[in-house]
Amino acid sequence: MSDDGLPTAPAPRALASEFLTSADRLEACPRDDVPEVAFAGRSNAGKSSTLNRLTGRRQLARVSKTPGRTQLINFFTVNEGGRLVDLPGYGYARAAKSRQQAWGHAVDEYLNHRANLTCVVLVMDARHTLKPFDRQMIDWSADRSMPLLVLLNKADKLKRGERTKVRRSVESEVPPGTRTLLFSATNGMGAAEAIAAVREQLGGESG
Repeated sequence: MSDDGLPTAPAPRALASEFLTSADRLEACPRDDVPEVAFAGRSNAGKSSTLNRLTGRRQLARVSKTPGRTQLINFFTVNEGGRLVDLPGYGYARAAKSRQQAWGHAVDEYLNHRANLTCVVLVMDARHTLKPFDRQMIDWSADRSMPLLVLLNKADKLKRGERTKVRRSVESEVPPGTRTLLFSATNGMGAAEAIAAVREQLGGESG
């Protein structure tokens, strides 16, 4: 049992991965047909920590207390096949406006023109959900019929009743069929389910 009385989930088989390359524009992305699952979210939602949890690598993606440290599109090769893609976080970042605009253009190009993309994982801070960027990503996924997985990160910081309320609120806003998981990069809540969902989108077995 976990500290809050919830059953402790069995440790999932992680998406063992290695860093491949970074790109600052669509033309610099790998040129192949390898399926990719992209991770998007507001700055400080915990994308890097989420990637580290799902891959079982504490330092695969750089974690920083300064929002907006991911300034390039970062590609990670999954050993069993496929790739994970860490997109620059949207929102506050200690960088020049021109640089932030460049990230935004690169991300827009990637999302709208990258044929490899099979699914988007939207990472939200469970305490601050459905901000404008979150709604934009939800609408974008619905418009393009792009599979979407929503991870309500930092859910361990909420009480059980609050978690249920947040999850139901988000589920009412996302397209039908969207998986919405309570998640914690810190203690592994929801990790097994998230790993299985991402593995399926990459074309692998869910077990």
